Amino acid sequence: MLLNSQSQSAPENLPENPPVITVEGVSKKFCRDLRRSLFYGVQDIAADLTGGRRHSDRLRSHEFWALKDINFQLHRGEALGLVGTNGAGKSTLLRIISGLIKPDVGKVRVSGRIAPLIALGAGFNPILTGRENIYANMSILGLTTSQIEARFQDVVDFAEIEEAIDAPVQTYSSGMAARLGFACAIHTDPEILLIDEVLAVGDARFKAKCYRRLYEIRQRGVSFILVNHNPQAILNICDTAVYLSKGCLAARGNSGEIVAQYEKDLFLDEVEFGSNRMSLPAKPRAESLGLDIRDLFFRDEYGNILQALFAGEAVSFCVGIESYHVFEGITMHVKINKIGGEDNSGTVLYLNGENDDVYFSTESGQYELRLELPYLGLEAGAYTMNLKIKKDSIYTFDVVESFKFTVQSKSRENKCVFYQPRTWKIMESASKADAFPH
Repeated sequence: MLLNSQSQSAPENLPENPPVITVEGVSKKFCRDLRRSLFYGVQDIAADLTGGRRHSDRLRSHEFWALKDINFQLHRGEALGLVGTNGAGKSTLLRIISGLIKPDVGKVRVSGRIAPLIALGAGFNPILTGRENIYANMSILGLTTSQIEARFQDVVDFAEIEEAIDAPVQTYSSGMAARLGFACAIHTDPEILLIDEVLAVGDARFKAKCYRRLYEIRQRGVSFILVNHNPQAILNICDTAVYLSKGCLAARGNSGEIVAQYEKDLFLDEVEFGSNRMSLPAKPRAESLGLDIRDLFFRDEYGNILQALFAGEAVSFCVGIESYHVFEGITMHVKINKIGGEDNSGTVLYLNGENDDVYFSTESGQYELRLELPYLGLEAGAYTMNLKIKKDSIYTFDVVESFKFTVQSKSRENKCVFYQPRTWKIMESASKADAFPH
């Protein structure tokens, strides 16, 4: 059941900042079989018409729970992030809150005007022009014709589609449609914004513009729920977060803690990282190029092998090698990618010996190459390392394509992309006259 109520004078026993959205025990089920789904729909309609009971709390054949017993609140001026893997139920939950679909069990109470941005160009007619769609979309969101006319140019200017405003929306790119949808929503004076991944489309400059506007409207007391697969966006914008896993409420609370748990479940647990070490068997001599990688691991500043790595602490990356001949001009190439980044492919660190003019020589035997770092600058998370041992930057002896390891943090460093060593001080000025420049 979905209950919508406009703001009224609050009873004295209500809290000073009452919730604008209350989700109570919400569950929603779907059917994986189309024919059965249509049959169940007819059954449910018949039950409604005859006053029969639906048994909405039970699953029928081929049905599954897209959401199961979800509870949380959103207060005025609060930004709440919604995280979870694809299929976790995030978009279904937003559709229920916006009133597009009804829950099978539970209820949602909404107090205030909602502007949903649940899909690219949602509510737009592809045949109509951008101009016509602005009038249609904003009128659906509750504005009068005179109000739309007064804000029309602001919408066009924000969306940056002046040259295409009289072209059919079906000729727009996905980014143009997203910009227009966002511009319409924020110019309707919403009290609640529901944003589902629409900010993932568009160039970096426009994204920054959208985030600035979200900050501005939040200062005016607007509440919003943000779905974004980029954890950094959730951390930068939202104070609190809800974590959905397979349709269930896995956790809710501080956004930093929730995002950390989500990333751990998503990236750390699905891969066996073990003890941040990789040992390789000896190659048959016929397959060896004369120098082989045998071991990868980390040491602390005292030379002890590390089982756990922490951001900001001194660390040495160590590579055990076995050489079968005399070699000179040996270099090590290290490329590190973060697992689970926004594009899941960006290199966060690349180091090689040639750039630092560092070369090694070996004779026949076993050696340990060390890359000593005064502090580990990587943020907490999961990483994969590509390692190459080369000669004179051209000839490659051996390669490890993916050495997976994890970095932890002893402090709350989750709103930045690297660890910055630092010292905090307050200094007394030598004289009042020199205290501040004029």
